[in-house]
Amino acid sequence: MRWFRRHPVWIAIALLGLVAFLLVGGSAWTVWHAAHHDDSARIDHVDAIVVLGAAQYDGTPSPLFRERLDHAALLWSQGRADLVITVGSKQAGDRYTEAEAGRNYLIQQGVPPGQIVASDIGHTTLQSLQAAAHEMADRGLHTVFLVSDPWHNARISAMAADLGLDAYVSATPTSADVTRGSRAKGYLRETFAYLYYRLLGG
Repeated sequence: MRWFRRHPVWIAIALLGLVAFLLVGGSAWTVWHAAHHDDSARIDHVDAIVVLGAAQYDGTPSPLFRERLDHAALLWSQGRADLVITVGSKQAGDRYTEAEAGRNYLIQQGVPPGQIVASDIGHTTLQSLQAAAHEMADRGLHTVFLVSDPWHNARISAMAADLGLDAYVSATPTSADVTRGSRAKGYLRETFAYLYYRLLGG
């Protein structure tokens, strides 16, 4: 007891360290668990499929983006939804937005143009989901499959729920990030991104 009285600063540091460890550990578990869960295994049909954007090169989706789009096209071909929403803006100097590149690619995969909406508003995941939520609200739609890479599942689910969407995750099982190093970086990055969103929002 005397040691505790003599070293209050060390006690405070230890407690803060424990809290930080629990927060990061809990976030890591949530991200990992969500990444290994596919709601399409239990949900047959939703109002819309939202494909989170990724890099595109002069209108051609990057391998990472293409895998997401292929999964969305598969869900659509299975009759899981009647509308696909692609999201994502563009970088300075780009001729195409991520949403436009995604829409064009899906048309090439056989999805009818009238069943695809390209929402090119937003430079962040949250902004893109806000734009998708507005598109759905305008159409009176509520349920949605979110398609991205597995490690994004926890964060995009939380964001969509906060936006009032009845959201389910169905990540691509064939991400272009195939090496252990790239996947580990994805999980690590999302652990802190999810924790940041939960603590501070945005």
